Amino acid sequence: MTLPASVEGAPGTTGATEVPGTHPADGAVGIGRAHAKAIVLGEHAVVYGAPAIALPVPQLTVTARAGWSSHSGDDGGDLSFTMSGSASRAVVTQASHSLRRLVGAFKERMGVRGGPPLQVGLDGAIPPGRGLGSSAANSRAVVMALAGLFGRELTEDMAFDLVQTAENMTHGRASGVDAMTVGASAPLLFQAGRARRPAIGCDDVFIVADSGTAGSTKEAVELLRAGFGQRAGAREAFVQRATRLVDQAGRALAEGRPAELGARLTDYHELLHGAGLSTDRIDTLVRAALAAGSHGAKITGGGLGGCVLALASPQAAGRVTQQLLEAGAVRTWAVPLRGRQP
Repeated sequence: MTLPASVEGAPGTTGATEVPGTHPADGAVGIGRAHAKAIVLGEHAVVYGAPAIALPVPQLTVTARAGWSSHSGDDGGDLSFTMSGSASRAVVTQASHSLRRLVGAFKERMGVRGGPPLQVGLDGAIPPGRGLGSSAANSRAVVMALAGLFGRELTEDMAFDLVQTAENMTHGRASGVDAMTVGASAPLLFQAGRARRPAIGCDDVFIVADSGTAGSTKEAVELLRAGFGQRAGAREAFVQRATRLVDQAGRALAEGRPAELGARLTDYHELLHGAGLSTDRIDTLVRAALAAGSHGAKITGGGLGGCVLALASPQAAGRVTQQLLEAGAVRTWAVPLRGRQP
């Protein structure tokens, strides 16, 4: 299935068809939801054609509500935006700017014209800057809410296109992994512009540990690009190494060899560490997870902060979680590979 496209088994459309240009009745509300994601392996290299494995994190969700506002927009325009939670003013401001562009793209794509001002609210638990796909999840939730409000039929391809457009505006060149995974119900394997659900032969648990410090995808991308420019063949070597690790991890996942899968996670962490994308705090958490008996651990996401991802057996998951918290993680989430709680 070539991106953008729905994954086999995922819902194809949402909402009901309405004649373009019409508007819902006063008091109507559209609701959309999405969730976080974590990159298992393949970050950074995936934008250069390497494969990647991504994991939905359904424990962390965001809900968007779209309706009509009785007031003009927050800058005198046609959109009012609210965001609950503990996000900083800078994060809210950036999200508001991105949201305004996303709403405009949705209206253009769906043929919506005119109408009273919109009120869009986001209520979410996905911490920003942690490599958990908060911006993509916010965008997908808003797109789904708008589709519900306007009664538009929205295919997964359309939803992907709109979210990906927002991601490109926010992060620059986006791989599409976040845009797809924040709406997925199972792990996904991305390769050569295609996404599919990989075979899973393990009953193990991924533990996502928040370091408490935000990373920066843009800064990490620039740092990596600068490093590639310092030595001939550096980018090719990075991508080749990443590809081998993801391929090996995919086979281990399918064949039920969690120890090997975990070892490839740790190897990938060393790859990112060598590129300067880890931090002392992240490295401390990785070592703590390994010492507690995890199969492997790595930084996940863009880097320079964010979260650690550790793989553990159901029996060791509690011990690994406790060790991560004692080593400085501010919170953790357990994500069973097969979608069951350990």
